[in-house]
Formats: sequence, structure tokens, C-alpha cells
Amino acid sequence: MKLYSKQEAIARMNMLAGCSKSFVFLIDYSQEQVYVEETAEVSPEELIYNLNGFTNEAVAGLTDELLPESLPEQIEWIAQPVSFQEYSRAFGHVKKNILAGNSFLTNLTCRTPVQTNLTLKDIYCNSRALYKVWVKNRFVVFSPEIFVRIKKGIISSYPMKGTIDATLPDAVQTLMNDGKEAAEHATIVDLIRNDLSIVASHVWVERYRYMDVLQTNRGPILQTSSEICGELPEDYKRQLGDILFSMLPAGSITGAPKKKTMQIIREAEGYERGFYTGITGYFDGDNMDSAVMIRFVEQEADGMYFKSGGGITFKSDARSEYEEMKQKIYVPIY
Repeated sequence: MKLYSKQEAIARMNMLAGCSKSFVFLIDYSQEQVYVEETAEVSPEELIYNLNGFTNEAVAGLTDELLPESLPEQIEWIAQPVSFQEYSRAFGHVKKNILAGNSFLTNLTCRTPVQTNLTLKDIYCNSRALYKVWVKNRFVVFSPEIFVRIKKGIISSYPMKGTIDATLPDAVQTLMNDGKEAAEHATIVDLIRNDLSIVASHVWVERYRYMDVLQTNRGPILQTSSEICGELPEDYKRQLGDILFSMLPAGSITGAPKKKTMQIIREAEGYERGFYTGITGYFDGDNMDSAVMIRFVEQEADGMYFKSGGGITFKSDARSEYEEMKQKIYVPIY
């Protein structure tokens, strides 16, 4: 896979979009490695994607007759998350900075070893998600979270904040009435409104805290999202790369204020996120759709790792956040 620097990627996106050519992109969290390729040139040996129906699965030989691929009779999925004591140290660093006023919301993530008899391609072929990407020998992502969509000059973002086990009694009311979750969601909506205001005019909140049900191999979970919209300038296609990168990294996986919060994240997490919490998407010549790369399994030399986390606010409790981080270590195969 040919990867570009940030400036090279911006110029390439502007050129392709300005010529109304379709392309697919992957941008890592730090915006240092970017894949941008015309759809006709994407090698299915290296990259397979299904981005809300925009896909190269047929070219890759993954027809309806072959999907899903055969799975082991018994799926092995054993996560080995960091201890609560280790998580508490990272959480404590974040909470200290929040109480000091350095951040209002910080997204803290962890890298969890998983033992499984599934390959990356097994997970891609058999998981169900709005956005899926497989990169050979590197990672698979099955994300439910939209980043931004552009249609007819309207840009829309859908930050996802707030998770609960859907099988709990009164799960919907519990999640909607949770003060910590409400405060976290309000903060991220405000951050995304500010991000969209950089590139768009007349920014508004179309929907606030609506609920989605996500199916996992361990049962359903509920997540809340909001929809924020804005109007782009008429010549936005020629600026598409600049528009996209001006909003990165995604506010939902950093926090607020972004610059200081990213510093806190580096200090607390102790690992490189890589493509995890970056974004992926496509431009079809007229419209764009993209996703935040959460729900992420990475293949490393010593095994597979699942990366997951959640937002921390001044109301956050270490034990609750630790349990939420572990709850997200799933594959949507059911």
C-alpha cells in the first residue's frame, strides 16, 4: 500500500475530488500515514472495504455465495485486558488533568491482547457493521461510528458517546438519565459544532442523543449519537482534503480542548494508536461518507490486539470506565 504524508494526501484529495473522481481513504490518528487511492486502482489483495455499501467485495471475490466464510464450530475469543490497577494509573492521570481544568473530556483507550481462532479476514467476512475495512496482515475494523458525510453541499457529523448493556433492566432510561453520560455527550456535541464551524456556515444540531442498538457476539449494546450539520461553500470539492483534515483528529476520540487533551492522551496511554481512531471513507465523485476507526483488531508480531476505550469527564468513575472499556472488546458476529 502506498502511503502519503498529510500534505501529499490533502493535495491528492483536492485534485481527485476537484475532478469528480471516486477514491477511498484511510487516515491514521496522528495524520502521518494516509492511504488515498482511486477506487479502480485499489488492490483487493491489500485492502477490502465495505463502507456503508460502497465496496470492492465483488472484485475481491467475496460474493454473496462466499459470505460469510466458514467459521470454526466454536469461536474462541479470550480477551486479556490490563488490570484494574494499571488502568487506574492512566485514569488517574486523566482525571487529575480534568480537575486541574486542562481538559473537559478525554478519550482514554487501551490495547488488549486477544486469543482467537479467527483470522483478520474471518472477522471481516463474518462481522456485521456499517463500516468495515480489512488491510492485509495489519488490521480489521468494524465501526458503527460515522465521522462526517457530505451530500449536496451539506456536511453532517454523528458523534457517538454513551454505551450500556442493552439487556440490563430499564437500559434506555438508565443511559439517558445518566448525568455523566449526558455531560460527556453535550461536551462532544459542542466540540463537533466548533469543528464544523471551521469549514461550514449555518451549523445546527439536527438530532440530539438518539439511540442505536448494536449487536455483538456477547449480546446487544445501546449507544447514543447526535447529528450536527452545516453548509459547505459551493467549491468545496476542490478543497475536500483541506476540509477533512481541518477536523482531524475526530473530536469523539480525543476530547476537548483538542490540543491539550491529545497531550494528556499521549502521557496516559503509553502506546501508539496507529490507524486506530483514525478515519476511513470514500468519495464517489459527488458525495462523501466516512467513519471513525473504532472497534479495531490489529495483527502484531506477537498476536492480535483489540483497542478500545471511552470518554472521561469530571464525573467519571474508574471502575465504571474500566468495565465500559472491557465491554467494547467484542466482534459483531452473532
